[in-house]
Amino acid sequence: MIYNKTAISDLSLLEIEPIEDNRGFFARSWCKEEFRSKGLNCEPMQCGISFNKITGTVRGMHYQSAPFEEVKLVRCTKGAIYDVVLDLRKDSPTYKQHVGFELSELNHKMLYIPAGLAHGFQTLKDNTEVNYQISQVYSGKHSHGVRWNDPSFSITWPLPVTSISDKDQDYEDYIA
Repeated sequence: MIYNKTAISDLSLLEIEPIEDNRGFFARSWCKEEFRSKGLNCEPMQCGISFNKITGTVRGMHYQSAPFEEVKLVRCTKGAIYDVVLDLRKDSPTYKQHVGFELSELNHKMLYIPAGLAHGFQTLKDNTEVNYQISQVYSGKHSHGVRWNDPSFSITWPLPVTSISDKDQDYEDYIA
């Protein structure tokens, strides 16, 4: 795998290294030893799938607080998304900054999202599926979010929002 640093400290954009032949290709999308050698959390506790019917759907911006902070490995396995990561680590040099990347079934890119960052995405195609490997179990008590259009962050989404949950729509403005 190719590990690309991003503008957010500790956030990595990962690319597979396909081995191709006449059948297609094979590539690793996760390797415990390789992640460990890079200093990345390499122990997923659960995996999840997000299926999204319509283009423009927004999910996020989600995170969990201590002691249930999550590390996520996110990959779009069908369709395409604009994936946004927001740094909420108060001691980070990139605190309150965000970055966005296109992840798709065609580019096979993944995001390694360290604990303390909020994560969300917007679908760029109908019937989009996103796969998550997550380092921590879900805890509703520790589950939080930042509203997709919170003026504190000025996230620019590529498309008009067509669908969003009431929960994601109703988060209060972020207060540090």
